[in-house]
Amino acid sequence: MKRRKLVVLGLLGTTLDGGSGARRWDRWRPTVSLAQHEDLVISRLELLHGSASTDVAGVVATDVGHASPETRVVRHVIEFKDAWDFEGVYATLHDFASSYPFDPEKEDYLVHITTGTHVAQICLFLLTESRHIPARLLQTSPRRGRDARGTGTYSIIDLDLSRYDRLASRFRKEQVEGQSFLKFGIETKSAGFNQLIERIEHVAVSSRAPVLLTGPTGAGKSKLARRIFELKKARRQVSGEFAEVNCATLRGDAAMSTLFGHKKGAFTGATADRPGLLLKAHQGVLFLDEIGELGLDEQSMLLRAIEEKVFYPMGSDRDATSDFQLLCGTNRDLRARVASGDFREDLFARINLWTFRLPALHERPEDIPPNLDFELRQASRTLGVNVTMNREARERFLAFASGWTWSGNFRDLNASVTRMATLAVGGRITSDVVAAEIAQVRDGAPTATAEGPGADLLLRVLGAERAARLDRFDRVQLQDVLTVCRGAASLSAAGRVLFANSRSERRSVNDADRLRKYLARFGIELADVRRAT
Repeated sequence: MKRRKLVVLGLLGTTLDGGSGARRWDRWRPTVSLAQHEDLVISRLELLHGSASTDVAGVVATDVGHASPETRVVRHVIEFKDAWDFEGVYATLHDFASSYPFDPEKEDYLVHITTGTHVAQICLFLLTESRHIPARLLQTSPRRGRDARGTGTYSIIDLDLSRYDRLASRFRKEQVEGQSFLKFGIETKSAGFNQLIERIEHVAVSSRAPVLLTGPTGAGKSKLARRIFELKKARRQVSGEFAEVNCATLRGDAAMSTLFGHKKGAFTGATADRPGLLLKAHQGVLFLDEIGELGLDEQSMLLRAIEEKVFYPMGSDRDATSDFQLLCGTNRDLRARVASGDFREDLFARINLWTFRLPALHERPEDIPPNLDFELRQASRTLGVNVTMNREARERFLAFASGWTWSGNFRDLNASVTRMATLAVGGRITSDVVAAEIAQVRDGAPTATAEGPGADLLLRVLGAERAARLDRFDRVQLQDVLTVCRGAASLSAAGRVLFANSRSERRSVNDADRLRKYLARFGIELADVRRAT
């Protein structure tokens, strides 16, 4: 395997690195010493210095070339207005790191923190630990006693700066910026949702383990998954692509081929090699939406790919390798799928390390106003017109939106705002436009779910879209079951009511398990019923 090049970035030590004449070689100079270690072969030295130190930098570059001809010195002039000003020094070094063409796949980086002021050294620590500079830290020092000259020693270190409150505040600032990025800049008010995003942001930048996003259709799982990838990309934690697929669209050979690729002739219609999404996601992120719909064979191969980073493309006798991070999405109860034998228990255990449930829109009524503003901005960009709502129209729409179920969640809200923006004359949404939209939304809601006792509860638990797909027999039965569950303290208590007659005829009674399995057929848990009441 080809060895990656080693690149060192460091500040010129204007005092320690200085000197002239032959005797300069008799003392230890930290930057020059980097090139004097036989076991530290440096391909390139990125030397940062001020314009006032140009002559010293020239001598150091020449001496490094003599000590290590294979080391190329690249000089960068950077100026600190005040070398003891944290914010100024950090900003200057941050700008340099942001514009530098790092290539971690081909090069290894070390940051030399021996030289420069203490402020500069701390700022280099911060930029390295925050991954703005994808590197490890390099400390050099002279030998003690009689050998206190010449080559000296070096060590590669990793320090924790969290104890420095002033610097830790910068980490917090980046956390807040990351959370805002994951929320598309929307100033959400829901405390629970904000806490959820804060936790997701922390996991996204700290872990490469699989992440499972759950929640109803339209809650934003796909968009959040892409945002997580973009955040990791910006922090240089991934260098590959974002590959995604809705597993509900995959069946048979197409499922295997889409995920794992195939060789020419692997099956009828395979006229050429296909790499597959796992290879596309190498060094990047693979998002499998609706993973609960994936077939058992594909689940088995996916598990091996997660654990061992290898898999077999269809029709190939040679395995392929892909190192990716897995994000999954589902609106199904995977535990119930495991219980019914439709989802592998070992795969569920592997992807259930970090599981986050995105709430439905009706669970976050306080977030409808800022999301309305976001959708209006989106519509303005799409239509090329500044779309606004007068006060009366806004209040009327929000009064309706805060009490509506929004079965498709943010997809429905987006569609509603898009219709109003398109119909608004001159981009001005009036009360008349809002009234017409409210009528259309109500008329378009599935009527099949609005029948009989418990219909409203069924709608809140399943959402209008899923409820509309139920057979009439299942709908009537499930409505009654949910009504009983709503008033019961536990599954056992609800089961005693629902199975009061038949339970006396059975030797073994487990009402809770019987009810749990029934609810699982519809992807429902008791907690879902309680959240909807």
